[in-house]
Amino acid sequence: MLKEACVENFTDIARVIKNGAQRIELNNDLALGGTTPTYGVMKKALAYTKSCNIPVVVMIRPRGGNFVYSASEIEIMASDLTIAAKLGAQGVAFGCLNSQNHLNKLQMKQLLSLAHSLNVEVVMHMAFDEIPQRTQKAELSWLAEQGVKRILTHGGKLSKPILANISHLKEIISWAKGQIEILPGGGITSTNCDFIAEKLNVQQVHGTKIVA
Repeated sequence: MLKEACVENFTDIARVIKNGAQRIELNNDLALGGTTPTYGVMKKALAYTKSCNIPVVVMIRPRGGNFVYSASEIEIMASDLTIAAKLGAQGVAFGCLNSQNHLNKLQMKQLLSLAHSLNVEVVMHMAFDEIPQRTQKAELSWLAEQGVKRILTHGGKLSKPILANISHLKEIISWAKGQIEILPGGGITSTNCDFIAEKLNVQQVHGTKIVA
């Protein structure tokens, strides 16, 4: 089972790799849910992880709060995405919604086109959980058609423990079969990851405490 450790800045990278993390999601400011790390953090972290042969997904999120972005914010995200790719990130994580919490497909296409041109994988982050459940299946299919590699999802609001969302997570996983990877996260730790992975029949899990 692949364990993706969600880390803030450079501080914990050596420790989580030593303790068994096989992929890193690199963030700044996890108190806000994760935002884009600085150039210096990206450069240092990606050089270190390359020496360990550990892939990194860089968070592309210009601020905390909602996922409804202005044109200026999309420009910022495009610049940060380009930097992450050129510094050696294997992937980037982002998600753009409209005021109704559906995918902003125009903005997503803009960033997806850039990511594909730079040969980096794209992860739809937990903005997916803000999409109304009645439309998630169609939005998931659209993301798969656009070449998104995986979706990071808690299966519902982060205010609910992940075990309360198992039923919907199973539904999302059933929709995704053969289309796109599903990466469960949010409240998955080193103590419960095996149980949750078995419950969901998944081969990868994500969390800030995914390794001891």
